Order: sequence, then C-alpha cells, then structure tokens
Amino acid sequence: MIIMRRAFLLATILLLTGLATACSGAAADEPDDSRLRVVTTIGQIADAVAIVGGDYVRVTSLMGPGTDPHLYKASARDVDKLRSADIVFYNGLFLEAQMEDILEQLAERQTVVPVSAQIDRARLLPSANYADEFDPHIWFDVRLWMQTVEQVRDTLASVDPSHAADYQTNATAYLADLEALDAYVREQAATVPEQQRVLVTAHDAFNYFGRAYDFEVLGLQGISTASEAGTADVQGLAEFIAGRRIPAIFIESSVPVRNIEAVQAAVRNRGFDVQIGGRLFSDAMGDADTPEGTYIGMVRYNINTIVAALRGEP
Repeated sequence: MIIMRRAFLLATILLLTGLATACSGAAADEPDDSRLRVVTTIGQIADAVAIVGGDYVRVTSLMGPGTDPHLYKASARDVDKLRSADIVFYNGLFLEAQMEDILEQLAERQTVVPVSAQIDRARLLPSANYADEFDPHIWFDVRLWMQTVEQVRDTLASVDPSHAADYQTNATAYLADLEALDAYVREQAATVPEQQRVLVTAHDAFNYFGRAYDFEVLGLQGISTASEAGTADVQGLAEFIAGRRIPAIFIESSVPVRNIEAVQAAVRNRGFDVQIGGRLFSDAMGDADTPEGTYIGMVRYNINTIVAALRGEP
C-alpha cells in the first residue's frame, strides 16, 4: 500500500511539473509586451511603422481596407486604443477630418505625431475643399512619402532611444526600396504617350501623383469624399472625356462605384465608349494578405493598372 501511495505521489508531481513547464513554454511564445504600442489612422502609415519599428513595435491601424478616412469617425473602442498607445501617428493634413478634435486632445498628454510634420509646406498642394488646408494624399508621390518614413524613424528613436540604431538601419533599407519604387513608377509612366497621360478617377486624390509623374488628373469629387458630385460635375467630366477621347477611367477601392459608372454612361450618350480601366487603391490599401496590402505593393499595382488601361492593353 505504501509503495502504491508513493507511486501515485510521484506521478502527481511529475504531472504538475509537466504542466508548469508547458505553461512556461506558452508564456515564452507570447508577444513581448515591452514592445512599443503604436496606433495609426491609415494603413499606409501602419506599414511604414511596422517596417521601421521591426521587432520593437506592435502596430494597430484603425482604418482597414476599403475604409474612407475622410468620413471615418472614431468609435469608443478606437478611443480606448488611442489612449493606451505609446505613440499615435496620423496624416496631419486634415485627412482624418472627423478625428481632429480627438487627436488634438490626446496630444496634450501623449506622443501624437503627424507624419507630414517634416514636409516643407512649399511642396504641398492646396486643398480645393478647405481654406488654409493642404491636399492630404501625399503617399501618391513616393519621394514625398519618404519624408514621412523619416518622421516615423525619428519619432521611434526619440521615444525608444535604446533601439535608435535599429530604427535607423531599418529606415535606411526601406528608403532604398522606396527610391527603387519611385524609379519604377517613372519608368512605367514614360511608356504612356504624353497626350494619353490623363487620369480620371472617382475623387481628386491623385494630384500629387500627377505632379510627380507627369499626368493630367481629374476627379469627379473633390479632394474630400465628403463633397458630393452633382449632375453638372458628371456631365462636365463626360464632355471632357468624350472630347479628348480618353480610353479609360478608374474606380477606387474606398469610393462608391456608382459615380464613375454614371460618368461612363454619360460619355456613351455622347457617342464615345470609355472603359473602366480597373480599381485603384487611393485612400486605403488592399487586404493584409495581398501584395496591395503594403504601400510598395499598392503603388506598383496602381501604376501597372493605369499604364495598361491607358495604353489599351487587355
């Protein structure tokens, strides 16, 4: 009997030891809570923070694929995420118009940084919708966007100086990738004959793209999707497209399709058949498990889509 009790006791100890070891191993596999908690508004910023921050950041983007930042309103859950963040990054050019008050209040007690802060205002385009504001769609000029990466790098290094060298290394490598991306966009754009470089989209988001890569750009709606396109806007744009015989117009992932379809119908009523050349990613990136879910992938997809449609390729 004593031998049986000892055997039972030994088995119990071994079982408990095994459980303790398993629990210890599970804990070791959990994310490192010492990482900086970073919250961003749009995915383009989140992508840059994740690349520059590497293993030392945990990034949450409030706005996912297909989300329109012009109209986005923060939920109570979003506010909780913002308040618990070590750093909050946002565009800073009135892109997140519905969140301005919240971001300003948080900035009084947290590190809340507009990624556009280091950009020379002389390089920014004016907003057609808001007086004394700038066009916020700076990510469409790759070289301009590179300055936001530098802002992310500098902010991370300031908040977490112990890993400043790593942030510098990561940023340098990423900036080199962006240099190559800018060169790729320029090469592809140059394959479209100059008179065909006309980009017509759902809203006026591509002006930085047009300036950087030599495209004439027209959007049915204004810079902010909060402004509605009227019948006169549709008819005026249709007259332009038919007169110039532009082969393709484009829809956007974060803007309703119906407006561009109305333009297409109005063009056909004028005896010219304009094609919808594809869907472009404008204010939001693609799904996380696709190439377009990264900034570089999104930019490459957009220029490939634009070039193929304007050159009449299938």
